[in-house]
Amino acid sequence: MEHAQGTDAGIVLAGRYRLGDVLGRGGMGKVWRAHDEVLHRTVAVKELTAGLYVAEADRAVLHARTQKEARAAARITHPGVVTVHDVIEYDDRPWIVMQYVDGPSLADAAKESGEVEPREAARIGLHVLSALRAAHDAGVLHRDVKPANVLLARDGQVLLTDFGIAAIEGDSTITRTGELVGSIDYLAPERVRGGDPGPASDLWSLGATLYSAVEGSSPFRRTSPISTMQAVVTEEPPPPLRGGALTPVITALLRKDPADRPTAQETERMLLDAMEGRKPRAAQAHVPTQRLSEDDLRPFFAPDGSTAHLDRPLPPPSVPPYTSTPTTRRSPGRWRTVLLVVAVAALIGGAAGLVAMKAAGDSGGTTGGATGRSTAGPAPAPSASAVDDQAGASEGKGDEPAPKDLPDGWKRVTDPEGFSLAVPEGWERQENNGQIDYTPDNGAHRLRISLDPQPDFGNSYAHMQSIEKDLAARLPAYERLTLEENVFRDRPGSRWEFTWVESKDFPGPRHGIDQMYFAEAGGPEYAFYMTGPEEDRAETLKRFETMLRSWEPPARSG
Repeated sequence: MEHAQGTDAGIVLAGRYRLGDVLGRGGMGKVWRAHDEVLHRTVAVKELTAGLYVAEADRAVLHARTQKEARAAARITHPGVVTVHDVIEYDDRPWIVMQYVDGPSLADAAKESGEVEPREAARIGLHVLSALRAAHDAGVLHRDVKPANVLLARDGQVLLTDFGIAAIEGDSTITRTGELVGSIDYLAPERVRGGDPGPASDLWSLGATLYSAVEGSSPFRRTSPISTMQAVVTEEPPPPLRGGALTPVITALLRKDPADRPTAQETERMLLDAMEGRKPRAAQAHVPTQRLSEDDLRPFFAPDGSTAHLDRPLPPPSVPPYTSTPTTRRSPGRWRTVLLVVAVAALIGGAAGLVAMKAAGDSGGTTGGATGRSTAGPAPAPSASAVDDQAGASEGKGDEPAPKDLPDGWKRVTDPEGFSLAVPEGWERQENNGQIDYTPDNGAHRLRISLDPQPDFGNSYAHMQSIEKDLAARLPAYERLTLEENVFRDRPGSRWEFTWVESKDFPGPRHGIDQMYFAEAGGPEYAFYMTGPEEDRAETLKRFETMLRSWEPPARSG
């Protein structure tokens, strides 16, 4: 047989394994479907094609790696690890005979569908994690966890394969000085830097694998190996847009410092939460919230408590934000509607508005099933007249904030949710899909007030960046005017101003402005969004500043 011609189907290896069609191939070799003519079963056979075209010294290293793969896999007894049946010599090369898995790899499945649903990705991640824990317990590091090495059997089983570059405790290394082995965009940062890998390195690769599953692309792949390695070491991945409850788990696993990543046991609990549709709260411990000292903020305080733009930006967040789907709990004294601004949707072919995340509500909600999601609906919205009556009855009395020199034609209202602010005469309260608006014309001009008691972001600036990424891709003629960190009410905040062209409910150029801030470190986070026609921009900005100066948050309950 000519080496240059490779291997032909139909060849029988070791007198028993008849090669069939090729199941897959990569830079190091290819995998054949084969028939074991002794046990009459289908097997997979891995051929090391790279050994055909390298120098003798390199071939010896490649062969040693293949043999090491067999030894590594043989040390692990776990249903989620592809079983190695045999290692044979043929054509002066080692071949590995393995368990045949009827189904695609995770890479192929994601390529075919474009993405994997987050709860299914979490289920897959649990199986891979279980296999990794068994490997680590056996003293084996995989070192090449990636979508192509995760096999999805058609019966639902998930298996981890290709321990070809595994590090085995007590075994000598077969890599050479300065050589990086593995798929670069799935290598943990410490490995790219040349450090010794550990179990946390495999968990980092699992995080990158899950990111690729839900997003359909690698988070760090760039145009060259060097730029990819630089991204792995120095850049944060873009926030997953389709990760749902799995997003915080991915974020936690992709921490640059191995010590900051969750343990395998912690990861298991978080993946279980994500698989069942619950927000993995434990992930927050691995995603730092940016905290700024009073000395850091003092130069930027506004004397009247209004928005103060910074002459220089605050330090950037050290970890990217993530978006998830928190559960809705209802407790007395908390806002009862779905409020927090997270993205502009329904802007194409609909009125300008902001999609909301879930916040807290009243007691008595029914928790639905294992997901922990509340099935209770939002509290009935009071009528606009009831809001005005309440505001008028209490304005300037008792605990109601004073008018504070409101401009002519303005009034102060106390919202049923507990906050207070000034709005122009004629602006009435509306509850639109669980969101609180004040508007004079059913939304053409509008103020929206939102709250998240337990934010998923380290700071408001990171939150806005995440929103903009989604918005910019979906709004016709979107243009950012400003997006910057600032200080609001002596607290870190951010401000965002933009334009776009609406097509349906309020057709024509539109203008939007958004202010967010954290009332305390870690939350709650408040957001104020105002929109109107672009031709009214100057008046919109003037109104927005007046409303911000008049803002009084809900009183804290004891």
